[in-house]
Amino acid sequence: MPTVFRWKGYRFFWYQADGNEPPHVHIWKDGKECKVWIASGDLAYNHGLAAADLRALVGVVEEQRDHLMEIWHDNFGK
Repeated sequence: MPTVFRWKGYRFFWYQADGNEPPHVHIWKDGKECKVWIASGDLAYNHGLAAADLRALVGVVEEQRDHLMEIWHDNFGK
């Protein structure tokens, strides 16, 4: 599970098997996790994060979109 970066205690990462799906990032902190599609910023799922936290995290994904896509393509070759 390569960590892409950390922000305010949140870990942004993906699983090695994720390359078969469209680009996305998992975000985890304190046993809570969500998954965000990088291109659209849409939430794929949420397990326990509050709405305000989700808005902030989606904002980070949108701000880091180009960086995340570059790392995704470097990692998965797609």
